[in-house]
Amino acid sequence: MTQHQTPADLASLDDQFASLDLAGRLSLAASLGRAVFTTSLGIEDQVITAAIGLNRLPVDVATLETGRLFMESVVLINQTEERFGLTIRRFRPAQKDVDAYAAQYGLNGFYDSVEARHACCAVRKLKPLASALAGAEIWITGLRRGQSGNRATTPFVEFDAERALIKVNPLADWSLEAINAFVADHGVPINPLHSKGYPSIGCEPCTRAIKPGEPERAGRWWWENDEKRECGLHVPETATAIAIPTRA
Repeated sequence: MTQHQTPADLASLDDQFASLDLAGRLSLAASLGRAVFTTSLGIEDQVITAAIGLNRLPVDVATLETGRLFMESVVLINQTEERFGLTIRRFRPAQKDVDAYAAQYGLNGFYDSVEARHACCAVRKLKPLASALAGAEIWITGLRRGQSGNRATTPFVEFDAERALIKVNPLADWSLEAINAFVADHGVPINPLHSKGYPSIGCEPCTRAIKPGEPERAGRWWWENDEKRECGLHVPETATAIAIPTRA
């Protein structure tokens, strides 16, 4: 736990967040310390970026430009900056890490094993995330309980022990219908892939459109059998058995 927050404090904060609208939740998060919002440019994250920009909130916005994103996602970064008058900081993987991964597993080795896939996520996502969150006290995310069974109990506020900061999930209780209504009401630019069957969008090689009736995140790492599959951003690192390759 942090120096200033106890479990009881976090429980009290969670109750406070529950009673606020989105702008109020983000404002409260920013009041707790230096806040960084990491956006994957999906529809949930676009809603949060819009709320930050429209309300001129003191929250830094960052994205992980992995080098394997859909072009639609890359284009959306600039569109979003222009629409809301803010800067989205890009954090990219180190070329030496990408080269080391390719030497060990092959450029697309993530299809071959869970270990290789986690190692790719570590290089392209987890290490850049560490840079994006450097010096932050509050990490804001777009997690929703309705996204998957693995996220069904997502709180508004939690302590991220690995990164020693407070993680705020202001959309935890939002439905997809509420998300879509906010987008329509505020003219929020969204990824055109959403209209083509991609409710959750990550790196291009690891994302497919979902089939009717499938969960929202079924198109992520679809070749793996584990229904709770994640990249490691929102689960403890030890739970994903991540191995970041290094070159001797």
